[in-house]
Amino acid sequence: MSVVAGSTDSIGFLGLNGLFTAHITGNIVILAARIIAGNPAMISYILSVPVFMVVLFLTRLLASGLERAEISTLRPLLLLQLIFLGAFLVLCVTAGPWRDADAILAVLAGMCGVAAMAVQNALVQISLRNTPTTAVMTTNVTHFMLDLGGVLVGGDSAKIAKPRSRAVHTLPVIVGFATGCGLGAACEAAAGLWSLVLPTGLALLAFAMGLVHGHRAGRKAVG
Repeated sequence: MSVVAGSTDSIGFLGLNGLFTAHITGNIVILAARIIAGNPAMISYILSVPVFMVVLFLTRLLASGLERAEISTLRPLLLLQLIFLGAFLVLCVTAGPWRDADAILAVLAGMCGVAAMAVQNALVQISLRNTPTTAVMTTNVTHFMLDLGGVLVGGDSAKIAKPRSRAVHTLPVIVGFATGCGLGAACEAAAGLWSLVLPTGLALLAFAMGLVHGHRAGRKAVG
């Protein structure tokens, strides 16, 4: 999942005139800088934050409905993310690239990418609780370094067990996101917006893994 987020973010940044799909903070910074400098602000920057927030809200409502129906939220949310990434890919390869960043299809494509990353952020909080966030590396790096420091200075093995466990689980996510950024940038340089096949394919793999996990869990429950 972290590779999906990293590659989607870097491909969106390079292929959609600097739009971050996963790093909403970056869009706010760029938007503020453009406004202060008197430069025209891209519509995608303006829309990215409210779209991200609305999709988070709607995803929570969807998950609540699934929970009330006693349906696991993981697979439906993975499927929803896959749909948004698929739409992002299709729009980009059929209508892009765009010289005009404010073209309607360019904005729509960017919002599909933002929506996909919003679902991923919500999915981790809702369906994969007690796991590191897969798209916000500032938080992960902060937790990792603090936990690493706690392990190094802590003398009592009982006290350092929890930070050690968190650090072990957080490091692969950080590495995955960085790897995704590198792969996404390299693929975008080589194949343009077709490089979105990478995160979309990985999202499809994640959904398939979710299906397998669900079937196994169902068999165990029956057994």
